[in-house]
Amino acid sequence: MGLTQAYQGLRQRLINAAEGIRSLLKVGALAGLLVAALAFPVVGTGGLSAKAGVDALDKLSVKLGESTPPQTTYVYASDGTTLLSTFYDEFRRNVPLDEVAPIMRQAIISAEDSRFYEHRGVDIRGVARAMAANQKGGEVSQGASTLTMQYVRGALQHNASSADEILAVTEQTPSRKLREMRLATTIEERLTKDEIMEKYLNQVYFGHRAYGIYAASYIYFSKAPQDLTLAQAATLAGLVQAPSDYDPAAEDDKKATDRRNWVIDRMTKLGYISSKEAADTKKEKIKLKLSRPSNACIGTSKKAQRFGFFCDYVRQWWRSQPQFGATPRDRENDLRRGGYTIITSMDPNTQKASQKKVDSLSSRDSKHALGVTAVEPGTGRIKAMAVNRTFEIDQTNNGLHSEPTAAAKGMRGNYPNTVNSLLGGGDVAGYQAGSTFKMFTMLAALEEGMPLNTNIYSPNQVATKYPVAAGPASCGGVWCPSNASKAMTGNQTMWSGFGKSVNTYFAQLVQRVGAEKAVRMAERLGLDWRSESDAFYASEDHADGWGAFTLGVADTTPLEMAGAYATIAAEGMYCEPTPVLKAIDQTGREMAKTAPDCHRELSKKVARAATDAARCPTGTQASRGSCGGWSTASSVHTQVGRQVAGKTGTTDSDRAAWFVGYAPQLAVAAFMSDPDNPFNPVGEGNSKKPIDVAATTLKEGLKGEKEIKFKPPPRSMVSGK
Repeated sequence: MGLTQAYQGLRQRLINAAEGIRSLLKVGALAGLLVAALAFPVVGTGGLSAKAGVDALDKLSVKLGESTPPQTTYVYASDGTTLLSTFYDEFRRNVPLDEVAPIMRQAIISAEDSRFYEHRGVDIRGVARAMAANQKGGEVSQGASTLTMQYVRGALQHNASSADEILAVTEQTPSRKLREMRLATTIEERLTKDEIMEKYLNQVYFGHRAYGIYAASYIYFSKAPQDLTLAQAATLAGLVQAPSDYDPAAEDDKKATDRRNWVIDRMTKLGYISSKEAADTKKEKIKLKLSRPSNACIGTSKKAQRFGFFCDYVRQWWRSQPQFGATPRDRENDLRRGGYTIITSMDPNTQKASQKKVDSLSSRDSKHALGVTAVEPGTGRIKAMAVNRTFEIDQTNNGLHSEPTAAAKGMRGNYPNTVNSLLGGGDVAGYQAGSTFKMFTMLAALEEGMPLNTNIYSPNQVATKYPVAAGPASCGGVWCPSNASKAMTGNQTMWSGFGKSVNTYFAQLVQRVGAEKAVRMAERLGLDWRSESDAFYASEDHADGWGAFTLGVADTTPLEMAGAYATIAAEGMYCEPTPVLKAIDQTGREMAKTAPDCHRELSKKVARAATDAARCPTGTQASRGSCGGWSTASSVHTQVGRQVAGKTGTTDSDRAAWFVGYAPQLAVAAFMSDPDNPFNPVGEGNSKKPIDVAATTLKEGLKGEKEIKFKPPPRSMVSGK
């Protein structure tokens, strides 16, 4: 080697040494600046005083110390234990620290902040070490973020209200880091170490949509965090820095295993576990038991009881409640982030029985929907909503649409999967309910003073005063309905006319009382007109000419009909159908306004008179008059095994079939119709299925309940005297 080369080598070594000294000096200077920055917040260019800066940071630290990240809302049946669904933006459930296994706390300290119980929010040693490493590497490779600093960053993100605020919280800048450090030291003054640890564990993200330790334990291992083993705790702790990189559910879990073992080694070094425990645990393969929590109402229907349609009604109800936000969107955000425990009105036994009966009578692949709702009279609480469909967005494999033109275009129908509100509560107009609407005409007549023994000769066909266009029920330009059987011809009263469903009796009765009064009666009992044609005919200008209303030509839903008949069962008290018993927020406070919303719509004597006539169709027999010898659903009384009132309903050409019935403690409405094509007849063979479904729902829903008998109407409602 020449002198020149030797000189150059020596020169380079001197340069390297000088750079090393300069780096160390720079690290020392930065550490000094850090201490100063933590003690005195930076003064802003807008004239903000140091005191104002301190006050602002103190206020923010208080807010962050009290901050609660978004939590999952849990929805239960009325028993408080049957889980129906969960709603969340981030799947998270806060748990107290004493419900987290100590080994999990030790694992997270070992992986993320070994001096957590020694520093005061910022680990100066760690910062100096990170600065030296970053200086040596020429880039930011170590961050030295303590658990407290990580908590601050997460809390700032959750409290951000705009995209710009989120960006400011997450951008990699020295000022952002210094702000985190200052806030971390302030929070350490306000909270204990265990309080910070609890908040951190409930906030941190573990991958696979698992936010917080409860969610991580559930999603990866299907267990509670207090039951985690050493291997499981180390696996989870290793995920925090890079959940995707160390994903234990990946096809190749080598990275996850190496990361877990690194955490175990750290735990050994820190004295949390012995070398033997570490060696034995590192031999284990990662064993996952993955769980996938349903979100909103999708997925709930895969259970045997298929809760999806009821769940969706709960969501719609929540969106309508002003106490949960200014707008429907705000309320749904509150549902997804508020961490509520919602106890619904659904009775799991009634739901299970009604769903089982529906499934036994009609496949989910049937074009015709068969469904039932059950409502408690006097409270409006919805006890069951069952239908032969799966509440599911994916309709890729659904059957072809039942309307021929749509089918020719390859359109899919709403079977077996749909998210349409087939049972009520959404935008679906509903289905023609046939003769179940005769109840509204009878109630209007009773309210106008016409007694139950109102006798009207009822021919097989009758010409009314109501003008209609040409059609099967038209004669001479007016509405001319006919009876289902010529055997119905003769004198009828409200008992026999209702029991045998005599069309011509009710066509004449609606003429006497006025069609508008029948329409308004239906509205008073909760019916709404969602189709344009129904809204047109029900309007003030046209309702009095809508004579055919009495035979159920308007669309309605099972939920509306169950609520309407529940009013009669409750002796005139209408209660808004509600799916919720109570909602409890994160603090344990029960939210207001979940009590029944009821008001009187009928007098007791009118309701009792209507019930006396409505006993006739079910075979229960009236208490004050004659039902006329036969009825349309005489088996119901025997099937249920107690007094029942109700009414069947079929539409022209058997396009829909209904039964709406009640006992004093429960009202049900069952239907069968094609939601895609209302002109597709259910067929005479299917017309009895709603009766069977309703009878089963009543029987099971009343099981264990003492029989309450109907009270007879006063004599004045029987004969008008």
